[in-house]
Amino acid sequence: MDHLWALPEGSSATVREVHAALAADRDIAYTTVMTVLDRLAGKDVVTQQREGRAFRYAPRASRAAMAAELMRGTLADFTADDRDTALVAFVEQASAADLAALREALQSRDPRDDRKA
Repeated sequence: MDHLWALPEGSSATVREVHAALAADRDIAYTTVMTVLDRLAGKDVVTQQREGRAFRYAPRASRAAMAAELMRGTLADFTADDRDTALVAFVEQASAADLAALREALQSRDPRDDRKA
């Protein structure tokens, strides 16, 4: 996923291209890369588009969007009390930069968005 996320927006890569990038740093089989990308496509994490005899792969969402979705999914499984406890624990362990980013995001939210939920 790191390689796909590093591509310019709207770009995609073949298995061969992803394998070449990964093989530069470690010994990895082409078939392993092919299997992982196929499974990610099956889970709708990446898009898969045929190009000739090969497929091109692109991330379905940005790294940030995927992280946010994972957090929302995790919090959705909690009770209200557990959700509050988890959020408080996160904030207590957050860095100053993370807290500043959270403050900025909260201040920029439109309060009318809360009424839609």
